[in-house]
Amino acid sequence: MSEDSNEIEIQFLDHVAIRVRDLNQSVEWYQKVLNLRKCQLPEWGEYPIFMLSGKSGVALFPAKLTDPQLDIASKNVKIDHFAFNVTNENFEKAKKRFAELKLEFSIQDHHYFHSIYTKDPDGHTVELTTIVTDEGEFYQ
Repeated sequence: MSEDSNEIEIQFLDHVAIRVRDLNQSVEWYQKVLNLRKCQLPEWGEYPIFMLSGKSGVALFPAKLTDPQLDIASKNVKIDHFAFNVTNENFEKAKKRFAELKLEFSIQDHHYFHSIYTKDPDGHTVELTTIVTDEGEFYQ
C-alpha cells in the first residue's frame, strides 16, 4: 500500500443519528439505562439532542409518524444497531443493570468480543461490546 498524504484516518465513531417517537422518553432511557450525558445546544434548536459517552453517542431526532412505517424486524436497508465499547468490568455491570431495570436482553459470544443487546423505547438495537482476548489478536 502506498503512502498517500490525502488518506483519511478515522479516529472513533462520533455518533449515529436515530429517529424517535418521543424525544424526552428517549433522553430519559439513554440516561437511565446507559448513563449517557445529554448535550443539547441552543444554536441547534429543539434537536438534535446528543446522548454521549465521552465523544461518542447517538443523536436523537423526532420521527415523522405520518411517514410510512418500516418493519422493525426487517433486515433491509436501515440502521441495524449501534454499539458502544465497554471494559469487561462494565460489561458485567451492564448485565446487572439491565436485569435490575427488567429489560429484555441477550448476550452473544463473538469469539474476540462478548456483546449484550437490548432495545431502546423505539426498538433500536443497542449493543455494548467488550473485548475478551488480547487486543493484539484482533486489532492488528
